[in-house]
Formats: sequence, C-alpha cells, structure tokens
Amino acid sequence: MQQIVLSGIRSTGNLHLGNYFGAIKSFVRMQHEYNCYFFVADWHSLTTHPHPGDLHANVKSVLSEYLACGIDPEVCTLYVQSDIPEIAEMYLLMNMNAYIGELERTTTFKEKIRKQPDNVNAGLLTYPVLMATDILIHKANKVPVGKDQEQNIEMARRFGKRFNQIYGTDYFPEPEGFTYAKNLVKIPGLDGSGKMGKSEGNAINLADDAKTIHQKVMKAVTDAGPTEMNQTPPEVIENLFKLMEVASTPETVAFYREQYAKCQIRYGDLKKQLSADIIQFTAPIRERILEIQSDDAYLAKVVSMGAEKARISASATLIDVREIIGFRKF
Repeated sequence: MQQIVLSGIRSTGNLHLGNYFGAIKSFVRMQHEYNCYFFVADWHSLTTHPHPGDLHANVKSVLSEYLACGIDPEVCTLYVQSDIPEIAEMYLLMNMNAYIGELERTTTFKEKIRKQPDNVNAGLLTYPVLMATDILIHKANKVPVGKDQEQNIEMARRFGKRFNQIYGTDYFPEPEGFTYAKNLVKIPGLDGSGKMGKSEGNAINLADDAKTIHQKVMKAVTDAGPTEMNQTPPEVIENLFKLMEVASTPETVAFYREQYAKCQIRYGDLKKQLSADIIQFTAPIRERILEIQSDDAYLAKVVSMGAEKARISASATLIDVREIIGFRKF
C-alpha cells in the first residue's frame, strides 16, 4: 500500500461543511485503500499564539470531528502532531537545508504576514518546512491537498530532493498532490464568495447547533431578486442553490430554481428551507461529535494508539536521517 498523509488540519477551529464535502469524505474512503496517516496539526497553530486552554479544546474538537465523520483509528493512523517528538527533531534538521529567500517568497508566508502584521514570527517563516516534515517523516508518496496547498507540496518535494542531493542518497520519495477530484464538491461560503472557510467567517460548522445554523443561513448574502424570466442566477444566488444541492432533496432544489426562473422567488422562504435542511443533515454528525467529546477515555485511547503507530514510522525515518547526515554514537 502507498503511504498517504494529510498535511494537517490545524487545531484552530471547527470543521465545516466545506471540509466535509471537500476532504473528509475522501479521507474516509482513502483509509480503506491506502496506508493513511491523518493528524491534528497543533504545532502549526502556535504561530497565532493560542491560549493554552483554547489549544487543548481545539485539538479535542478537531479530533472528535474527524472521528464523528468516519475516520477510523483502527484502520488508519490518527494522531496529534505534538505527540510525535521525532517531528520536532526532523523539523530542526530540515531547517538547516532551507533558505531564507525561498521561504520569504512563499505565497503562504506573504499571506500570513498580511493577516497578522504584528506577529511575524519565525514559525511563520519556516511553516513550509514543518509541513514538509509532516510529509517526509512518513516518506509519503501522495498527499491529499487542494489547489491552494500545491505550493506546500512543491516545497516538500524541494526539501526532500535537496536532502537527497546533499547526502548522495535517494532516501526520500517525491510526494505528489492527490485528490478524488471527481468526487469532491466545492462548498461556497454564505457571504457570496466561492469558497467556504473558517478564516473567511462564512462557514457552517459541523458542530453548530440548530439556532446558530439558522442565524447564519438567514444572514446569507443575496441580491434584489431576478428581473427577467429564466435569467441565469448571479454567483451570490447560485451559491445558495449549490448549498441546497448538498443538503436538500432534488425536488426542493428544482422547486426553488423554478421559482427563481419565474421571478417568483422569495429569498426568505429559500433560506428557511435551506436552514432546516442543513440542520437535518448535520444533526447526526453533531450528535456524534458531542458524544465523542464527552468520552475522555475513548479520546485518550485513540490518541495513544495513534501516537504509538505514528512514532513507529517517524522514529524509523529519523534514525535513518541521522545516520545519513552523519550522527554516530560513540
């Protein structure tokens, strides 16, 4: 089986509908077809200096949501990043072969310093090195990513190839981006934009309660309504129809599209229907999330088992890397 690793869902917030349809459903399938390593990226979240209580709570939330969506710790390797100390040592070693200029030019670094200009820390600069380490430490062949993460895969390839060239070896394989593209559904945001995301503040989280979902949907951006029969909906309205397509019945979608085509659409009614359908869709997942979050013994068992399996892979790689570099015991 080929290795495959998720290069982190950061422990900075909840999973949302975009995550679920864009990635998590694929991960549930992948775990039965590949040797999968999935993890909660809590070290990555330190670049934003989270409060200690928030850090732990966020790890617990993301872990519970992974499990509630169908990630099976008995089938794949599911772990918390900070439980694997080998990652930190290899991150240090890989940093020695990463250069300031190339790190400063990365799109992610430029974006992050724009978003947090008062906290431009070294962790932001070397973020791609840690992401590369997450991948290389398991010698991953394939990494499930979206278009916005392709540069990070290229950086992982670059650092792996550079290590091989410096030390005259072919130790690290070149990881490739991987997706079940035909099976992914792009979920738009509630603000009329093309992508749902937690940082954009336009997301419906899997753990949101019914009241929160209803409030969010009712605030979704719309326009003044159609002015001509059978006109093509603008993006801001088409996005609502796309949300309805993943949460509502085909008959419901057809009804509201027909209402729009006839210039009889009432956005308030559409939003109420969409809200009810999303609540019905997410309710079983939310119930499972709450059930898992309340079971500390089960979560402790999951992370312990995941750390044990991940460390077997990580420690084997680190031993080899140290040997290749030239570290020897006296």
